[in-house]
Amino acid sequence: MPKKRKPSKRKLLPVLHIFCEGEKTEPNYFHGYINKCFPGNRRLKIIKIEKTKKNTPIQLVEEAVKMKKSRTTPKGDVFWVVYDRESTAKYTEQNHQSALQKARTNNVKVALSNVCFEIWILLHFVDGPPCYSSFDDLLSNSALKTKLAEQGIKDYSKSDRELFKKLEDKIPQARERAARLNAQSLESAAKNTEPFALNPYTDVYLVLDEIDKFGSKSPEK
Repeated sequence: MPKKRKPSKRKLLPVLHIFCEGEKTEPNYFHGYINKCFPGNRRLKIIKIEKTKKNTPIQLVEEAVKMKKSRTTPKGDVFWVVYDRESTAKYTEQNHQSALQKARTNNVKVALSNVCFEIWILLHFVDGPPCYSSFDDLLSNSALKTKLAEQGIKDYSKSDRELFKKLEDKIPQARERAARLNAQSLESAAKNTEPFALNPYTDVYLVLDEIDKFGSKSPEK
């Protein structure tokens, strides 16, 4: 009589959950990065770009905290929330401080871009961009449109699925530039050194670092 197979005791690997403010730009970029660095999609099982209709800093943090505290979520899972500073007319510093405090209290990591995610895209092309007051200001007064046009993208669109392919070979430089940029903004800060008060600033490269860390863990092992 054949022996019964023992149930698998394979330990479940922790999952990386990423909540994005944007519905297209950020998810498209992160999916592009995952597919480039970890082809075959097997690691998508432990790296998830979560779908959400929430789009304010506090709402995104609350969404992440809710999932983190769910009984069905393993304790080892890691949560990141990605959002923009936006203009001061849209979100006050108090709005951002509340979101950041809630995230820290619940061990949810925040990747903020000041003034918007496009500052990270711009860093793929230039070093040390100045501060911008809004997305429209950056799009109108930075070199972003010119640089993208040189890559064959004549009209910038947040939903452009081909954008990542035009940027992927420049990611190492963008990472280095972002780290230098943040250090410079922090050094020149007058009083408030929270990320939302530092302009320009972006933590997107830290999310890529986290993806690298999780992507190196194969769910098949």
